[in-house]
Amino acid sequence: MKNSKNSLLAKHFSHIYIEREIISHPITKIILDKFPNSVLVEIDNYKEVFSRPRQNYKLQEISKKLILAKKKGEFLYPGPPLCHDFGYNHFYYTSLILNCIFSCDYCFLKGMYSSANIVIFVNIEDYFEEIDSVLKRHPLYLSVSYDTDIMAFEKIVPFCTMFIEYATSRKDLTIEIRTKTANYEVLQSLKPPENVILAWTLSPQEIIEEFEHKTPSLSARLDAIKKAIENEWNVRLCFDPILFTNNWKEIYLKFINNVFEEIQPSKITDISVGVFRIPKDFLKRMKKVFKNEIPLFPYEEENGVFTYPYELKKEMMDFFISNLSKFVPKSKIFVI
Repeated sequence: MKNSKNSLLAKHFSHIYIEREIISHPITKIILDKFPNSVLVEIDNYKEVFSRPRQNYKLQEISKKLILAKKKGEFLYPGPPLCHDFGYNHFYYTSLILNCIFSCDYCFLKGMYSSANIVIFVNIEDYFEEIDSVLKRHPLYLSVSYDTDIMAFEKIVPFCTMFIEYATSRKDLTIEIRTKTANYEVLQSLKPPENVILAWTLSPQEIIEEFEHKTPSLSARLDAIKKAIENEWNVRLCFDPILFTNNWKEIYLKFINNVFEEIQPSKITDISVGVFRIPKDFLKRMKKVFKNEIPLFPYEEENGVFTYPYELKKEMMDFFISNLSKFVPKSKIFVI
């Protein structure tokens, strides 16, 4: 653990659980080489650890364990209606990693899983095979960082680089890599493909400090974005979720102005905007574990999804888009 280059991960992964079937997999070796002092525990199936009953999520967050497994069954999932499809007819996502090293209070993962531990499916070759099969039938828009932040894990497992290199030779494939990390240096040696979009989630610094624990600062993310733009990557800005909090208008107005003082609007591919929203069942689980203002807000339900009451949501979106439109044309703004 002391040899790890990623200080954020240094206190985690004291134990690594490994499915016996993938002990000799090349990706397993890459990961284990990063953690020579971790205790290794062989298991038959990752669900023995990840899905066991009566887990303490908050305690696990303090020191997360790593679980290495082989993905079986489905490799691609239809894009959920709560996410933007950016006008693509065939929108899917894939999950190479379950859970995230960051700890945002509003993250749907806190309600999706009963465990804060992290699962890495090492058999990326099977994902590529499935994607190739789909591409024979139709083009594909694929989010590869939906259930995690693969760019934040790049120093542990090079999935981000591998996906970019894979996409380079697949003209009918467009991939989005969404992130909050400032680790742009992991991509510096790569040539930016036209069909890869780097999508940074941005929030006001006040929101980051209050709700986005362990994530890089706004200024650090903006610095990474500027480097990506300079190197001619396609960059998407994600203002999502917008949160209702004290002085939210003042906070978000300053934030929008700050972003576009640093980032040239014409260099951005597009922008996604959305207020906080979460499936009903996920919110129910979050309330049992977390008592902060995010799960306890009096949301309204619509079609199994909780979000802000209609009038408040409209006020927030109108305010945000009105101010955002001063910098970018509305044709570049995708709203959900």
